[in-house]
Amino acid sequence: MRLTTAELVERAARLADDAGRRGEARVLGITGPPGAGKSTLAAALADGLAPGTAVVVGMDGFHLSNAVLEARGSRARKGAIDTFDDAGYAALIGRIAGRRPGSPQVFAPEFRREIEEPVAAGTVVADEPLVITEGNYLLAADGAWPAARARMAEVWYVDLPDAERLRRLVARHHAFGKPLPDAEAWARGTDQRNADLIATTRDAADLVVEWV
Repeated sequence: MRLTTAELVERAARLADDAGRRGEARVLGITGPPGAGKSTLAAALADGLAPGTAVVVGMDGFHLSNAVLEARGSRARKGAIDTFDDAGYAALIGRIAGRRPGSPQVFAPEFRREIEEPVAAGTVVADEPLVITEGNYLLAADGAWPAARARMAEVWYVDLPDAERLRRLVARHHAFGKPLPDAEAWARGTDQRNADLIATTRDAADLVVEWV
């Protein structure tokens, strides 16, 4: 479904209003393949809502560290579904969902692209009625991912034509330090294998968003 940013913000606002009526936080998931625009959409939603309404918590904060990946022989597949702490992510979403005003703050890790590592306690979740979480595997059927999904009010799948998605993905990898040939190889190799897996979860979304 092709929707404008304003229309998506309006839908997110309804979730926030529902949270206010319930007196507890609600979680909105944003998923889709690498380069589809998940983090951009999550930020646009948070910025489009009234101040104090929403906070963004990224799944990428649960990347395993480079040291752990190297020890496991998985460094070259960073971003694959088994290179995340899915149980840790599910536990965090469980702590966030249903929080009531005045509950203790929750500190969430965040991923820093400039160092390609997760950083502990990089995001603070306070009394925001809506928590927006974005990441690749929110609708995955294995591991602890379903436990996280069960605590989300809705999950939206961001769709984008592959040609444009790959163009953006290559540009992002290049901007963060990969030589252009390496950026293209990573986008068409590791990232594409992950994208193929994520595409199989599309039909499980509450909303498929054609957002550019």
